[in-house]
Amino acid sequence: MALSASALHFSGHQYLRHRLVLSIISGKPVKIDKIRPEDKNPGLRDYEVSLLRLLEKATNGTVIEISYTGTAVLLKPGVISGGTVTHDCPLSRSIGYFLEPVVMLAPFAKSPFQLTLCGITTDDKDLSVDLIRTVTLPHLQLFGISDGLELRIKKRGSPPEGGGEIQFLCPIVKQVKTLNFVDPGKIKRIRGIAHAVRVSPQFSNRMIDAARSILNRYIPDIYLYSDVYKGPESGKSPGYALSLLAESTTGAIHCSEVVSRPGVAPEDIAITATRALLSEIQRGGCVDRKHQTLVLLLMVLGSEDVGRCRLGEPTPRTIQFLRDIRDFFGTSFKIMPANPSDPSSGELLFSCYGTGYTNINRSVA
Repeated sequence: MALSASALHFSGHQYLRHRLVLSIISGKPVKIDKIRPEDKNPGLRDYEVSLLRLLEKATNGTVIEISYTGTAVLLKPGVISGGTVTHDCPLSRSIGYFLEPVVMLAPFAKSPFQLTLCGITTDDKDLSVDLIRTVTLPHLQLFGISDGLELRIKKRGSPPEGGGEIQFLCPIVKQVKTLNFVDPGKIKRIRGIAHAVRVSPQFSNRMIDAARSILNRYIPDIYLYSDVYKGPESGKSPGYALSLLAESTTGAIHCSEVVSRPGVAPEDIAITATRALLSEIQRGGCVDRKHQTLVLLLMVLGSEDVGRCRLGEPTPRTIQFLRDIRDFFGTSFKIMPANPSDPSSGELLFSCYGTGYTNINRSVA
């Protein structure tokens, strides 16, 4: 594997998706080595190879080289082409694993994305398609990416057999807006989706009743939607899950989700999800922990102005992402306590000067 002098160099399989995304957006080649070298089964997993293939389909001119042992990968980025892309995801990870990086890239494509992904729609490792539709896409709208932005769930697919299918439509933008989001507001409503496939429809009703038993003490405006799929649209395996999101008066969204596990009653699933949502709200900030990296990336790509956002305590993933952003874009964030009078709240104010990133891939009619 010939390594050009300009390529950035990282080790390990953690944060692989983010580094590939940053490489493609910044146009800088990246080499990642020492991928599970001590493992009994060293090198890239099937889902990581599948993600590389998806990025190859979504771009034009990207060169990907994988070493003979699979423990190193070199990516030389091309142009984000967009357009119509179809991809079958392996059953080792859910569709969310593949969709998250594409959501970061899609607004900067040459033509609007029409992406169809097949596989598992909800699992306990990655963001489910429900959360991506109800939480991730509204975060894109904060940056002026809205017209024609849509996620359609055609079929649901629970692990282990999958059988789900989604369609993601995303418009392209010339430039993203500068974000100034520092007021988390007060929680005004809670929404949720209890879905059940290939099990009794009563399971979703039981989850809703259990969640309401806790949430009704917190806020009156609650609407939990029961989503029951039957026949060919229900995938190949039984399963159920509860996705919850709380929205504030200023548009801040916090979310949680718990997926069915063997031997665990629907009521227990719902109570776990509800408590997780309340602890997310307690952490504060204007952006949910699962979406910190998406918002920070778009802040860096904003117009040449100072973007500000109030976040709860950053996750280890977010902290590493900030370091990687500095390597790829040379941009550092100024981080200060959001409440200097009460530093114990854990809320932080992130601000950075946007790079003025312009979508040069955009095809002009």
